[in-house]
Amino acid sequence: MKFLQRFYMGLIFFFLYAPILILMVFSFNDSKNRSVWDGFTLRWYEELFHDEQILQALLVTLSVAVLSALISTVLGTAAAIGIHNMKKGPRTTYLTVNNIPVMNPDIITGVSMLLLFVFLSQTMRLGIFQLSFFTLLLAHVTFNTPYVILSVMPKLRQMDPNIYEAALDLGAKPRTAITKVVLPQIMPGVVTGGIMAFTMSLDDVVVSYFTSGSTSQTLGAYIFAMTKKQVSPEINALSTIMFLVIFLLLVVVNIRQEKDKQRQARMRKRY
Repeated sequence: MKFLQRFYMGLIFFFLYAPILILMVFSFNDSKNRSVWDGFTLRWYEELFHDEQILQALLVTLSVAVLSALISTVLGTAAAIGIHNMKKGPRTTYLTVNNIPVMNPDIITGVSMLLLFVFLSQTMRLGIFQLSFFTLLLAHVTFNTPYVILSVMPKLRQMDPNIYEAALDLGAKPRTAITKVVLPQIMPGVVTGGIMAFTMSLDDVVVSYFTSGSTSQTLGAYIFAMTKKQVSPEINALSTIMFLVIFLLLVVVNIRQEKDKQRQARMRKRY
């Protein structure tokens, strides 16, 4: 039985990571042919840093990912605290509404955001909503915020419900009680939500395709357009770098979370 379980898990991990491994290997292939190995080379990495279009798309992607993660983390954390303090009926309603964008297909979100921006820019004559970096950022903040709320809510439920009132009774102002007492308690959920928002923004293609302008094309949309002709080996090199960066980021986060658990366990034993 254990053999079957291990075999099943190994099969799952193989199909998950074998394509990424092949991509990483062929990023060092001296040939443009994706099925023939023609020797080891680093020239695709060299050409990557000289391709202005790819670097521009990468800059837009990282800028949107970082900004949308920061903004959606702040908005999502504030919204989660507000929803948590509501009564059961309104809280259930708001959480249901919050889950709709998560369950909604990306194509529907992208098309609906496009129609909204076109309506605001052309019908309402609001030039700020013309397809550009701003509309791309606004779209990413819109679909990232619900994930942050879902990440923070469990930490709020685990928190002692009387800790905020206790801080107020001890003389703390509401803002101080939130920043010095509540936020440290839910910080793991906030960090997880921020990382999830960042990775969701990096991963998005469909919404970015509909909401970006001609000067704010993301890397995903650029690669998608490239598939109609031929994907350059430079994309393999770029994907390898991005995968390794995200992998290291996740390792650091997991180590931090494990240290937090160990520190909390030691504090419980001490008191």
